[in-house]
Amino acid sequence: VSNAGSEQVDEQTAQEETEDKLKQCIDNLMDKSAKTRLAALESLRQAFSSRVLCDFLIERRLTISDCLERSLKKGSGEEQAAAATVFALLCIQLGGGDEAEEGFKMLRPILTALLIDNSASIGARQSVSNDINLFWYCAKQRDLVKSLTLLENVFMASYPNKEGNLPASKPGSPVLHSTALQAWSLLVTLCPASKLSELLDFHLPKLQACLQSSDVNYRIAVGETIALLVELGRDIDEEFEVEDSESLCECLKSLATDSNKHRAKNDRRKQRSIFREVLHYIENEDFTEEKIRFGVESVYIDTWMRRRIYDAFKEILESGVRHHLQFNSLLRDIFGLGAPLILDATVKGNKISRFEKHLFNSAAFKARTKQRNKVRDKRADVM
Repeated sequence: VSNAGSEQVDEQTAQEETEDKLKQCIDNLMDKSAKTRLAALESLRQAFSSRVLCDFLIERRLTISDCLERSLKKGSGEEQAAAATVFALLCIQLGGGDEAEEGFKMLRPILTALLIDNSASIGARQSVSNDINLFWYCAKQRDLVKSLTLLENVFMASYPNKEGNLPASKPGSPVLHSTALQAWSLLVTLCPASKLSELLDFHLPKLQACLQSSDVNYRIAVGETIALLVELGRDIDEEFEVEDSESLCECLKSLATDSNKHRAKNDRRKQRSIFREVLHYIENEDFTEEKIRFGVESVYIDTWMRRRIYDAFKEILESGVRHHLQFNSLLRDIFGLGAPLILDATVKGNKISRFEKHLFNSAAFKARTKQRNKVRDKRADVM
């Protein structure tokens, strides 16, 4: 057998072994033992995030959705959180299309109930707010306003009261509020201009007050959301101005230079670097571009909006995000990358000429410009 032939055989064997393991995990989701179910959910989470398994999952999606429904209804907080994450990954695998939508219709009432249930575990609610919005984003659900309201009901508990004071935070609530706020800001990127103006008027002043929150990660989530909202505001109206921008910039400056010894060194460093970026953007419309490489391609993170979208997928796919950018049609579509590249062995071995590299990069650049221009049109037809 030639080398190429034996490689193919090896690949096929590996594929079959993987599928057998996955079938076993799916069976284990129905096990009586909570420990066995949790281990199965963890294995599926790892498998779904590290490779594209769409063909294998399409015919098993209903079985998996049934099992996840059971875990969400009857499992412990830890099992509910794991099931919500696996469900979001299943939607990413299925490409957010009709197949993913039928599963979502089935699980949505349970996910929604969990999200608004104050007695449910914080971990489960955090996982649900993170995962449910990814599905809404991928499927561009029509009931966007309902989804936004659901998430607002969670994080607005951290908004200032009538006297302008911030409420005392309960244990675990800053984490939940941060997640819900980030989930909300991802969905805001789909809003048409009319809805966006309404959201900006209401939320920007309240978020500005939340920059005084005592929780560093919540402050950071608020700062990034403010930058994103201002960017979206400038997108629909070049004359867009933040109300009371002087006091906003003062507040951002103090957070960008915070040397409060009561805070952990790492927290201070992280906070300073993010608030420097937010301040630069508000003052000069300056964004620090980031380039994500995968295979022979790259994706450019050159706006707050693209950063929010990329971070949302990176959070759930973890180190698998680059693999999915390379092979998952849904992610490639979201980032304007076109169909997955089919490369021959020479290119796979990274023996790619400078000219070819230039072609890939210029194609990526064109796609990215097209994507940015499409944003305005896309917001018009979502509601």
